[in-house]
Amino acid sequence: MKKGLVFILSCSLLAAACGGSDSSKPAETKDSGSSSSTAATDNTAGNKALELIGSSDCTTCHRLSKASSGASIGPAYDEVAAKYAPAADTTINRLVNKIISGGSGVWGTVPMTPHAALSKDDATTIVKYIMTLKK
Repeated sequence: MKKGLVFILSCSLLAAACGGSDSSKPAETKDSGSSSSTAATDNTAGNKALELIGSSDCTTCHRLSKASSGASIGPAYDEVAAKYAPAADTTINRLVNKIISGGSGVWGTVPMTPHAALSKDDATTIVKYIMTLKK
């Protein structure tokens, strides 16, 4: 059920990012000083991260936010972002290694299972997305 929720959320974000097909909209002009390219890249990375989270077992133990309904074994992603932000490269690398290797003791006694099949690049995408959730 939780994987389905993440999948639906991912699809919703993707649909919102793609926009409608309203042909009455004026064509956008490219402005070299615009940050729309950066925003599109950030949105694409977020969608990729949500896809990776949804296709793994992450949502078995974690929620996207503390305010989300339902119990979780591990911390919500916004709690992780708050604890580790600002996201320095050393922090990102440490969290990537924690996802891949597993571990315990930081958030209580329940260990996080290793995700050895997850590539370092995919784990980095997930961690960078989680760090954007800092409030």
